[in-house]
Amino acid sequence: MRRPYFPGLKLSAADREHLHNLKRLGALHERDWRRIRILELLDAGWTLIDAGLAVGTYPREVRRVGWRYLEKGIEAALTDEPRPIPEKMLDHAEESAIVAMVCGAPPDGSARWSVRLIASEAKKRGIVKKIERETARKLLARHDLKPWREKNVVRAEAERRVHRAHGGHPQHTGGTSDTDGAGGGPR
Repeated sequence: MRRPYFPGLKLSAADREHLHNLKRLGALHERDWRRIRILELLDAGWTLIDAGLAVGTYPREVRRVGWRYLEKGIEAALTDEPRPIPEKMLDHAEESAIVAMVCGAPPDGSARWSVRLIASEAKKRGIVKKIERETARKLLARHDLKPWREKNVVRAEAERRVHRAHGGHPQHTGGTSDTDGAGGGPR
């Protein structure tokens, strides 16, 4: 049984010269070398599978490079198509509201905030309609918040503990001791 080949791909003389010049420069990424070699092999009549094996890639990539060459030319075959930029999940007001929520006390029944709790509580409080745990995790990382660590969260209702005005050491009340404060050593 004959393996499928890529029909109709024949490089023009100008395109062959362009590929030769690119290879001669030598400062190419590995994927650029691979695409150049794919085009040369398809031009020589190799099958998709054989060209993929020779280059070290899948027949799917060989087919993609070949079709891009046929449809859009040599430059399109050698470059990546632009990838779509995903839409932001949260706007600035929603991010601020979630950060403010996390800086507050966790809901009743929870000792501290977790990423899962943040996502569910943000939906429950109506801050956002939809939020994934990964979005909440990235938001916390961007703001360098770790609400599961108490020392990183500032809460208004938390009581402030001041040990003592002189730094936390117990005060000497004047009872008997082995040393007196007047400078002598042990008696």
